[in-house]
Amino acid sequence: MSPLEQFLADVIALEGPLRIDRYMSLCLGHPRHGYYITRDPLGDKGDFITAPEVSQVFGEQIGVWAVGVWSAMGQPQAFNLVELGPGRGTLMADVLRTVRKVAPAFAVAASVHLVETSPVLRQKQREAVGEAATWHDRLENVPEGPMILIANEFFDAIPIRQFERRAGVWRERVVGLADGRLSLGVGGIVPGTMGKDGDVLEFAPARDEIAREIGSRLAAHAGAALIIDYGHLHTAAGDTLQAMREHRFVPVTETPGEADLTSHADFEKLAHALTEAGAVVQPGMTQRDFLLAMGLEQRFAQLQGKADAATRATLSRQMARLADEAQMGNLFKLLCATAPGMSTPYPFG
Repeated sequence: MSPLEQFLADVIALEGPLRIDRYMSLCLGHPRHGYYITRDPLGDKGDFITAPEVSQVFGEQIGVWAVGVWSAMGQPQAFNLVELGPGRGTLMADVLRTVRKVAPAFAVAASVHLVETSPVLRQKQREAVGEAATWHDRLENVPEGPMILIANEFFDAIPIRQFERRAGVWRERVVGLADGRLSLGVGGIVPGTMGKDGDVLEFAPARDEIAREIGSRLAAHAGAALIIDYGHLHTAAGDTLQAMREHRFVPVTETPGEADLTSHADFEKLAHALTEAGAVVQPGMTQRDFLLAMGLEQRFAQLQGKADAATRATLSRQMARLADEAQMGNLFKLLCATAPGMSTPYPFG
């Protein structure tokens, strides 16, 4: 057993099986052995790749979108530019590079705040963004005020709870021990009547809490939030918990702390939490629709016009990765929330 697997086995032996949300929290955030505490998981040599790592064009378009939001806010002379889970800092670096070119006053007015718990990734972010940013462990620590917030592949890593219907009753899924190894199972009966055997329901109270914090800030101050993640626009039953290691899916109890654990974001529930807290939420859209509306094809054509044949082929692959329906284009969704009374940022609404 790895040190983390042994730790988990000891906790289970002492306290009983772990709920899925606690298992995820320990696997991802254990202070010594947690996945995000000990490594940089991104890139070809890591476990997964995100849109900002595919192409700079993704961050450029988010930067242009943010400038539009700033204009809708009345171009405040000071505001918070916040990113949740900034990865290596690639997205924020591309956003800042873009806005310095297209709206220098935006860059001067922005106070950059990065919400990140991983010391390894914080160092990567410093290298990408520089020391001008301020780092926080939680969104609650970011100062109040007008805000533009970006969350790209952040909510998928927030722990969830799972419930499974078996033999006509609902039971919560847990991680226990079977023959001395970690194993998925179910706990005691929980209330519930709807559904059919085999159904799995997922709940993410921690996600809702963060969404409500975003919504309450937007209710109090001018601004907007852009949430980008893989997931579904409407709540539905299904098991979306997954583990990825070296770009391959692996069992969720295999090598804990060595694989990324995520689940699909439920955009309908996120929208409800944002609205409940006072924000105005626009209907979600696919990443493909957003990027095409923002000028993805035109920007790639511009880059290809200055490139040799090999680079043009690479750029074509990057555009396909970001926007093709069979790749990130339809799997990833975007949700926009704004302060009440603000005009709807393009291309939402």
